[in-house]
Amino acid sequence: MQQYLAYALANMMIQPMRIAAKIVKQQAEMPFNPFAKTPMMRQLAAACEVFEGVTRRYGKPDWGITSTRIHGLEVPVREETVLSKPFCNLVHFDRPEEIVGKRYDPKVLIVAPMSGHYATLLRGTVAEMIKEHNVYVTDWVDARDVPVLAGKFDLDDFIDYVIEFVRFLGPNTHVMAVCQPSVPVLAAAAVMAKMDDPLQPSSLTLMGGPIDTRRNPTVVNNLAEKKPISWFERNVISHVPFGNSGFMRKVYPGFVQLTGFMTMNLERHQKAHTKLFDNLVKGDCDSVQQHKEFYEEYLAVMDLPAEFYLQTVETVFQSHALPMGTLMHRGEKVDCGAIRKTAIITIEGEKDDICGLGQTEAAHDLCVNVPADERYHYVQPGVGHYGVFNGTRFRTEIAPRIREMIRTVQFKRRTQSSAPIPKPYHKLKGEQDTQWNWQTRQPVSDAIN
Repeated sequence: MQQYLAYALANMMIQPMRIAAKIVKQQAEMPFNPFAKTPMMRQLAAACEVFEGVTRRYGKPDWGITSTRIHGLEVPVREETVLSKPFCNLVHFDRPEEIVGKRYDPKVLIVAPMSGHYATLLRGTVAEMIKEHNVYVTDWVDARDVPVLAGKFDLDDFIDYVIEFVRFLGPNTHVMAVCQPSVPVLAAAAVMAKMDDPLQPSSLTLMGGPIDTRRNPTVVNNLAEKKPISWFERNVISHVPFGNSGFMRKVYPGFVQLTGFMTMNLERHQKAHTKLFDNLVKGDCDSVQQHKEFYEEYLAVMDLPAEFYLQTVETVFQSHALPMGTLMHRGEKVDCGAIRKTAIITIEGEKDDICGLGQTEAAHDLCVNVPADERYHYVQPGVGHYGVFNGTRFRTEIAPRIREMIRTVQFKRRTQSSAPIPKPYHKLKGEQDTQWNWQTRQPVSDAIN
């Protein structure tokens, strides 16, 4: 708790300085200030704004998705919580039928990472997917806001939540796991398959996930392996201090996770804020707004339940339980070989420094009984971890592949035929990637590459 109290105390101590910075900035920019347009005043105002921004404690951002475009028509989007659990809300982005008519778009459950950032980090992912899919998202609750009486939450509970959400959505549900949840989502599919659950997912899309961190290990992977689990429990776990709903809950604080993220690319973040200062002085409003939008999301962090964090570190990054075949769920071994009725697509970023190349692809070596024409792997050139699920490359190159796969699987399930699949999984290096038109069942071109 001392670590958390020190952080809270530092935040309180710096609050007067933030207030002072805001006042100075307002004075420097006042239209009646005769020196407001001088270089010195512009630099002073810019410095105050940068200081206030980097020292502020950011709360949970809003989704801010109020509309989308369907066939060129602007359509309102209504955000609604359809199922509430102590540690997660299942959020539906509804498009009113009275406006768009009756649509039969595939149901997609996007499982957001529970790794320090809020689910709103996937705002761009959701905004792209709702154009042609019926989208649901796991909106994880900040652990410091969950009372101790609600009980613990660990990796087993995460798997249970995924299973419950899939069953809640019903048949023909497609699941997307972004980063960290790739492991529990794949485990959930295996558990459902072993029970021959009639509601097991139609497809899994695993994006930049640590299925097997022994492949091309990154700095994050090496750090997790270098220290024993007892070290993590002693040094990064704290109790939620008084004044929060989750008082005395053991957590992995979000600010600790954020510190790790920032130090991994400290030089890049320093350059970004130096550029922000220059753009504020120049009055480049568009660049300033883009910077603010990114960092208001990036700097907003949540606490994780200690049980979940420690079990994930030990299971995923140290013992490699899933690829080793030793992962247990509620006393039963998780067998990915039981998955037969769920198509799998894995997506990786060429420059991913969080989840190395091959770590997500490893899912195909585990799901040996999934038909070959229902397994796909794609590496997106030129993108890092964030670019796998957000940004221009996601919208123009990754999302279309996911869309084609989902609709092809949907078509195949309905017709029970062996229709062509967008891209059969292969391991032949250098093989061309073929784009399929899921309606005509014919290859179109390789232009998407």
